[in-house]
Amino acid sequence: MRRLVIRPGAIGDFIVSLPALECLRSDYLEVWTASPNAPLIRFAGAVRSIASTGLDLLGIAQPLPRLIDELRRFDSIVSWYGANRPEFRELVHSLDLPFTFLPALPPQGAGMHATDFYLEQVSALAEYRADPIPRIPCSVMRENFAVIHPFSGSPRKNWPLENFRRLARGLERRMPVRWCAGPEDPPLLDAHRFDDLYELACWLAQASLYIGNDSGITHLAAAVGTPVLAIFGPTDPAVWAPRGPHVRIAPWRIGPTLEAA
Repeated sequence: MRRLVIRPGAIGDFIVSLPALECLRSDYLEVWTASPNAPLIRFAGAVRSIASTGLDLLGIAQPLPRLIDELRRFDSIVSWYGANRPEFRELVHSLDLPFTFLPALPPQGAGMHATDFYLEQVSALAEYRADPIPRIPCSVMRENFAVIHPFSGSPRKNWPLENFRRLARGLERRMPVRWCAGPEDPPLLDAHRFDDLYELACWLAQASLYIGNDSGITHLAAAVGTPVLAIFGPTDPAVWAPRGPHVRIAPWRIGPTLEAA
């Protein structure tokens, strides 16, 4: 069985779906995903960025014979890409390509964690038992420092930066504190920034503690096994909290100031 899995999405959405992707392993598994996420796949025979394949042009540009020939090499194509594009689904079905389309996000009020939602989606296709905790292996030694990432993909999910600074001042009595920011995050003095997400994952795996908002990097820290304090505001941790044996959730409330509850 040659299987292709196509999984677009932001970092956090991608990480919570890792158990579902892993249980879709077959004799040969290839994964196409967003470019930043590609280094995080450690269990597939091949990994490609969606942009590099030309898939995003299928149905928009002229027919792409080479891409169609590539897709025909697979016995099964499980795709979260194109699920909301009727014209894309109609095109691949007209080409008799073996696509199974799956909704990319849990519906409102699904009543289950996103990881369980994705696992349930693929249960009929799964060839392996799934570990319901996303895991990214990193062979590094734990060191005595904390990491704080005070940003996320949405400003409304961010605990105020001054609150993080106050928290850091208290932590520094016990261990060094290092700040982390993504390539597109606002300026932050002395922040560590990584272009490669797997390099970032291995650095986070060395930390004794990670603190951050509901963000993809918080999910990444949990997936490498680092103890995580995830600060949640408007999003529902029952659906989107990072999973792991060393994860704790701290909700914040709105009052005269925003503060951890």
